[in-house]
Amino acid sequence: MEYRRFGRTELQMPVFSCGGMRYQYKWQDVPPSEIPEANQGNLEATIMRSLEVGINHIETARGYGSSEMQLGKILPKIPRKKLIFQTKVSPKPDPREFSRQFQQSLNFVGLEYIDLLGIHGINNEETFYNTMRPGGCLEEARKLQKEGKVRFIGFSTHGSTEIITKAINTGEFDYVNLHWYYINQNNWSAIEAATKQDMGVFIISPSDKGGRLYDPPAKLVELCKPLSPMVFNDLFCLSHPQVHTLSLGAARPTDFDEHLKVLSLLDQAETILPPIIKRLEEQAIASLGKDWMETWQQGLPTYEVTPGNINIPVILWLRNLAIAYDMTEYSAARYNLLENGGHWFPGATAKQVAQFDLSACLKDSPHQDKIPSLLAQTHQMLGGNAVQRLSQS
Repeated sequence: MEYRRFGRTELQMPVFSCGGMRYQYKWQDVPPSEIPEANQGNLEATIMRSLEVGINHIETARGYGSSEMQLGKILPKIPRKKLIFQTKVSPKPDPREFSRQFQQSLNFVGLEYIDLLGIHGINNEETFYNTMRPGGCLEEARKLQKEGKVRFIGFSTHGSTEIITKAINTGEFDYVNLHWYYINQNNWSAIEAATKQDMGVFIISPSDKGGRLYDPPAKLVELCKPLSPMVFNDLFCLSHPQVHTLSLGAARPTDFDEHLKVLSLLDQAETILPPIIKRLEEQAIASLGKDWMETWQQGLPTYEVTPGNINIPVILWLRNLAIAYDMTEYSAARYNLLENGGHWFPGATAKQVAQFDLSACLKDSPHQDKIPSLLAQTHQMLGGNAVQRLSQS
């Protein structure tokens, strides 16, 4: 395993982390007696495999249902100094509820302290305010830190680059969990801001939200050769020293195997990556046109100022992926999460685009005339049954 300094925490962080949202029994708290032995056995085998390969960062959240409680049956058996444990608690309007949920987390995992406490979901102005206001959740987290229950404080986010950067630039956080991978590089400026603050940088879900790379379309497989799409994406992310660790949402012990192939390739990234990236870029241009690929993002409005809250940037991005790389299943799953993802994946689909005049909000786009019809076409291509976030399932 390779380790990287996790910003100012000075922790030696493995380049892969064992995320805890896919091996638990339920997305809700349940009595311990209801946990099937097979499920608990699989979780424990997954954790032991993680440690065996050098992944000693175990990451979960209060919002991941029975995950913390199930981890509490094995984590106290591991020598504490060999473990980097992280959990996350969502910011609340009432900071006392934040503290109550943290204590519930601590009780479940059976540890004396948490290495990394994340404010879970600084995604918009409301969650930013609930965290940062005087007497807010960050102040509660600082109290926990003074009590020795927390070593370092960070935040996780599915928010816009602007809100992420705003939180980073407060200088209050030791690390950030955010999305960034080959198919979505919008948050690079936020990573640069985190680097200036000497923060740890943790990439959320590069293999699932990064394109369902555990089940890639044949076209993407061909374009990424000689690597698998999963290994390509890992190598792409880790070729940037500003990135410290990638979360692997392992559901079983064997889920680490494909990722581990990256370790022997890290010093060859400058040779291996360019031809693959070139093929991917050329395919996108061949499928969608050079002018479109160079300018499609210019002048697009945010969903907040778009009639019907249609999330135009996300919809056009998903259209690009579906057409260029045959990533239709991924794009459809994300598209149908719109209107159901709350502030974790905000905005609306294009199902009612014909009812709105988008000319004013698209006035700065070089493609203002054709975007309404592209949105309608995308809804035809990707629209289907509503999709819920995993935590709502």
